[in-house]
Amino acid sequence: MSEDEKDPARKVITDYAQAHFRYFRTADGTVYAQKNGHPVARPIRSQGTTGSHRQELMVGLFRDGIGVFNGSALKEALDLIEALALSEDVQPVHIRVAPGFDGATWLDLGRDDGQSVRIHPTGWDVLTPDPREVCWRRTQLTGELPVPVKDTDGKGIDLLMRLCNFATAETECLAIAWLIGCLGPSVPVPAPFLTGPQGAGKSTGGRMLVRIIEGMTGDLRRAPKDEENLIAAVAAGWVTALDNLSHMTPDLSDAMCCIVTGAESVKRALFTDGDVFRVGYRRPLLLTGIDVGVIRPDLAERLLPLRLERPRVRRTEDELWTEYAQVLPVVLGSLLDLTVKVRAVEAETPTDLRMADFAHLCAQLDAATGLGALAAYRASLDDLNDDVIEGDLLAQTVLEHAASMAAGAEERMTSTQWLHCLSRLYAGEELRALPKGWPTTGKVLSDRLKRLQPTLAARGVIIDSGRTKEGRYIELNRLAPPAHEQEAAF
Repeated sequence: MSEDEKDPARKVITDYAQAHFRYFRTADGTVYAQKNGHPVARPIRSQGTTGSHRQELMVGLFRDGIGVFNGSALKEALDLIEALALSEDVQPVHIRVAPGFDGATWLDLGRDDGQSVRIHPTGWDVLTPDPREVCWRRTQLTGELPVPVKDTDGKGIDLLMRLCNFATAETECLAIAWLIGCLGPSVPVPAPFLTGPQGAGKSTGGRMLVRIIEGMTGDLRRAPKDEENLIAAVAAGWVTALDNLSHMTPDLSDAMCCIVTGAESVKRALFTDGDVFRVGYRRPLLLTGIDVGVIRPDLAERLLPLRLERPRVRRTEDELWTEYAQVLPVVLGSLLDLTVKVRAVEAETPTDLRMADFAHLCAQLDAATGLGALAAYRASLDDLNDDVIEGDLLAQTVLEHAASMAAGAEERMTSTQWLHCLSRLYAGEELRALPKGWPTTGKVLSDRLKRLQPTLAARGVIIDSGRTKEGRYIELNRLAPPAHEQEAAF
């Protein structure tokens, strides 16, 4: 055959690629390649070290005897494939956990053969998912999980609790509820904050919880210095674990709120003037530390404090992690068994808690096991409210003013009038200097009170605002205590 009769290299590559791979796009327009019959998808423009589609295509062409092609031919072929794929149906890609058909959910085991766990209403199975049902995305943070063991009768959960140093049974049941929540692709879960004295094993306990979901390569990380790096780390994995937090900046606090309940970041695409790319994320988050100082009210509603205690008997790292690796298949199997059991139970959803999905999960866990997770969750939120109040002088002053009001009474003033009232109350007869960070204008006070609304409401003080012909106002209402509390006072 003459040179003129040969197919161009780009056509040879394109024909081979379309015969061996399935190409599709996500909602943001990114084109992915999926080897026929395999659930793992790779972006065709990826240049990462975890194995790009370009590398995958080059290896396939070489091993199948088609040939070795230069970069120009590969680029032309991939450009054409990308353009053709933009007209294909949209399908999402998932990291670690994904929704499936018929109410099932999937857990990626991170294996080369694509085997995953399908959790369905009647049990769970280890299968290779249909690529059109689930498309897994892998990154360097995607570790391999062992094949879980079936019919564990809860033995794995007991083994896990024996290795961790949780201080109380209430703490243990909250940790279990969080792990079950991590297996739900659409359930926002509060961020566990592992606290305790030095030597309580907070970092070790955090790693143990994370590695149940992320495999033995899952680890804790230092908090990034800026939000952009934090978002990049969050988007590349499922569970994000930050170690040894000693303080919480307002920016980091706001970023954590977004991670827990979900947000989207939009940035300019590289090498373009007007194009952008979107990064949506909602991930389970885990924190460790002795104390982070003042906690902002919006983050407090999204935290799950888990207290640890110092162990009586110390063990070497090698001994501890060797045992953990041995029991991990049983631990994972027990967690899956319990997840199926909990999801099958009907329970009423509490309507007074911010993280309603997690509160409902706690109620289901209680109905299935009788552990008392919902009561423990409420108690943990009360403790966090106390922490917020203890760290906020404005909240303390508002509660002091409310204590002087009759039960059920209301007071309505402008924000400036409230500022003068609360400032005089704080200064007192000794005319104390107002502390650093005290509101300086009525607008600043109004914004601070809005942020404190949930915390104050938990203490029976309702802050509301409105407008009349005379202008805007802020109303403070001290609720009457419940009837059973009034009876207990006599």
